[in-house]
Amino acid sequence: MAEETTKKPAAKKTAAKKAAPKKEAAGKKLTVTQIASPIGRVPQQRQTLIGLGLNKINRSKTLEDTPSVRGMIRAVRHLVKVEEAA
Repeated sequence: MAEETTKKPAAKKTAAKKAAPKKEAAGKKLTVTQIASPIGRVPQQRQTLIGLGLNKINRSKTLEDTPSVRGMIRAVRHLVKVEEAA
């Protein structure tokens, strides 16, 4: 009888590690101002504005510059204006 040869799966090549992203300076702040209404928008965008502490046009909030806050701002970037806080 012929023996069945089993091939081992080829080892996957590991990609070179990417450089770690630079960390933001401690205590960096952003001022986020709502410039448009969430009326007629996807409910998730309205929830994101509430999560940022905004719910009326021209209201501003000063927030820590963190990746989670940046992600929320990116989701509603057409409804807010962002500036670096002094």
